[in-house]
Amino acid sequence: MKKHFAVLVSIIGLVGLLSMKDQQKALYEELQLLYRRPISEWPKPTIDAGVSWKEFKSLPKVDTSYFSLMEKPDVKLGKYLFFDPILSGSNQISCSSCHNPQTSWADKLTVPVGNDHLEGTRNTPSLLNVYARKELFWDGRSKSLEEQALGPIEAHHEMDMDLTKLIPKLKAIPAYNKLFLAAFGEEDYSMPEVLKALGAFQRTLTSRRSRFDEFLDGNYKVLSEQEVRGLHLFRTKARCMNCHSGQFFTDDSYHNIGLTYYKRKYQDLGRYEVTKDPADVGRFRTPSLRDVMNTDPWMHNGLFWNMTGLLNMYNSGMQMNSAKPEQKAKDPLYPVTDPLMQPLNLSKEEIKDIEAFLHAITATSYRMRRPESLPR
Repeated sequence: MKKHFAVLVSIIGLVGLLSMKDQQKALYEELQLLYRRPISEWPKPTIDAGVSWKEFKSLPKVDTSYFSLMEKPDVKLGKYLFFDPILSGSNQISCSSCHNPQTSWADKLTVPVGNDHLEGTRNTPSLLNVYARKELFWDGRSKSLEEQALGPIEAHHEMDMDLTKLIPKLKAIPAYNKLFLAAFGEEDYSMPEVLKALGAFQRTLTSRRSRFDEFLDGNYKVLSEQEVRGLHLFRTKARCMNCHSGQFFTDDSYHNIGLTYYKRKYQDLGRYEVTKDPADVGRFRTPSLRDVMNTDPWMHNGLFWNMTGLLNMYNSGMQMNSAKPEQKAKDPLYPVTDPLMQPLNLSKEEIKDIEAFLHAITATSYRMRRPESLPR
């Protein structure tokens, strides 16, 4: 009797398990129907109160004016300057040493290596779509590409250029004088023109369209079932859209996600170093997730090379080292992790689904060719 009862219980459990699988299958099929339609009809994302966000938007299709844009005199000059090591004190380092067209305009290093093989302290961000950023650097200390370009040129551990010597170096080269004249209409030029030309070139560095862009535009066959599940999780349970929304998957804001390493190796106080506001300790600019799978390693310190591991960290909630009220009262600089960071309770399968979606928003790299020769 007991033996038969045990067998019956096992059968009921198996039927229940099959039923759950059927329910899950039905849910997945429903998701495919929900998302394989115009974005205006998609389920609303999970967004916390007070969070400003934008709906996803596809990148425009290939602009036939691109090639004429690249021939504009200021852009053409800017490209030469970007790839020319003459902008460095050693004549060995160019902007492209850290922003390499072969590696999605970043450098595939934890932190950059510059003058005298000195290392920086923060990861090199990709320049893709930099024209759309409101502020630059991880801490937002620059408001324009022109202002941003000056920092690396002068910095001792980067290009180490004495600005009083740069313009004479350029003016000693007749070919550069002709390029500056064509770009700005004057024979005399100085650092502002150098920075304007660099900015003009960098504004041309845009992502190619990804499969997700095609999906947004109605080609619903380009994403797999797993990628659509990842899209849904990105918008809902994983809470990603609280920070990563809009055309470029970023809120262009600053958050402390729990990686300040306060009073430990790798400590970085982030935006606080700019504002001196204790509320900004550990806050860094939200990076764009376009082409994210091409721009590893990730985070402001470049310490993370494995996306599954990184998603597992977000899954934990990242609140391990956040200051309690009494700690913050004693030490105003003790970092407080953003309340947007919460435990997500994602399964291993769901994490794989989200990672699959991140591949879908990553386009094929366009590897711009370096100039075959430089003005000399």
